[in-house]
Amino acid sequence: MAKNSDLHKLTATDAVKLLKAGKVSPRELLDAAEARIAAVDGAVNALPTLCFERARERAKKAKKTSLLAGLPVAIKDLTDVAGVRTTYGSPIYADNVPKQSNILVERLEAAGALVVAKSNTPEFGAGANTFNPVFGPTRNPWDTRLSAAGSSGGSAVALATGQVWLAEGSDLGGSLRTPAAFASVVGLRPTPGRVARAPSALPYDILGVNGPMARTVADAALLLDAMSGEHLADPIALPAPAVPFAAAVKRPKAPKRVAFSPDLGICTVDPEIASVCRKAAAHLTALGVAVEEAAPDFSGAYEAFQALRAMRFVASREPLLKTHRAQLKDDVIWNIEEGLRLSAGDIGRAERERGALWKRVSAFFERYDLLIAPAMQAKPYPVEKIYVDEIAGTKMKSYIDWITITFAISVAGCPSLAMPAGFSKEGLPIGLQIVGPPKSEARLLAAGALLEEMLGIAGKVPLDPRVRH
Repeated sequence: MAKNSDLHKLTATDAVKLLKAGKVSPRELLDAAEARIAAVDGAVNALPTLCFERARERAKKAKKTSLLAGLPVAIKDLTDVAGVRTTYGSPIYADNVPKQSNILVERLEAAGALVVAKSNTPEFGAGANTFNPVFGPTRNPWDTRLSAAGSSGGSAVALATGQVWLAEGSDLGGSLRTPAAFASVVGLRPTPGRVARAPSALPYDILGVNGPMARTVADAALLLDAMSGEHLADPIALPAPAVPFAAAVKRPKAPKRVAFSPDLGICTVDPEIASVCRKAAAHLTALGVAVEEAAPDFSGAYEAFQALRAMRFVASREPLLKTHRAQLKDDVIWNIEEGLRLSAGDIGRAERERGALWKRVSAFFERYDLLIAPAMQAKPYPVEKIYVDEIAGTKMKSYIDWITITFAISVAGCPSLAMPAGFSKEGLPIGLQIVGPPKSEARLLAAGALLEEMLGIAGKVPLDPRVRH
């Protein structure tokens, strides 16, 4: 068994095995997590709100027979946890303490998770760089001068630095996948409805989802199993699969035919990122997998996402524009006002584009089992910059253009697994995403597990933050 000082290095899967066997206790893991946070979080600011006293009370009732058996986890600061400060990264909610947890959290706690912290996020999750006026920026542990991306940057960095074994994230346009790629960890954007969430002002929304983040593919599968299942409070929630997702990782089957695309045919990607991801995907050929360069026709996805995202901001945040405009950051105001400028015709056009895209994507997955592409268009950039404004000489038209490669997948409604692919010449993480048709999470996890083993990258985290000035 690992020494107490090394418990943070365990995978979540191994930690749970020790918990179930009685070889380590939830209290020991809580102590290890608290010590690790104290040692490293000052350099990266991933977990600004801690709740160990609450976790220790719940640890007294943790059952070895539960799925997570008393494993400490972090919850993103967009997701309510009863009795724990939850700010959504906004000064409007700086002192907000919810009385009720989101059902996602209730389900995780019922499965034996011990919530120890809230992870940092940009204000209301807007923007792909994790900073906010309440807690400040989260820094990339591979080089603390750089951004951790967003909006689940706190969760990704907490995992990469060994502060927790599992973390929850959310993903609208890449908010879970991009930080995973920047930190060299794993993040899964599941099929809409796979992870039930409530209460929600937009219960029928399928653009934004919650999902698991972890250091390995097997750990992500474990957390997805704990998250999944129907719930009456969520009208689009899907039933848990008959076979646990963890089983797909334990006995992974290789796909037969996989497509690789360096840019989905619609965006600019840093050439080194494209090259590293192409080489990573090519490893599958050693398993007899046919890997071909191809992608669905994603034309119209950019315009559809911009309109649907803006409409969503109006639906969820317009009241705050009227009552707290002075306390909202410019990006949030811009998003809401972009939505208010939409006409009914604009929204109808976006929905038609999304429908046409899905028709093309579904036809594509009749030929290919999976699509592999980069999970990032640019390398980690200075934390002071709000967003990437240029890639390989191409100017970005808006502050979210540099995540087109992930938000195009969101528009299609497909699940996507982000995982490490390699490193740049500077030693910075590069991540890829594995995409499949709706409800194909087991297929993604199986392919991810095979690729993870072949690439041998998972063992490079957790790491101590590389503090650079």
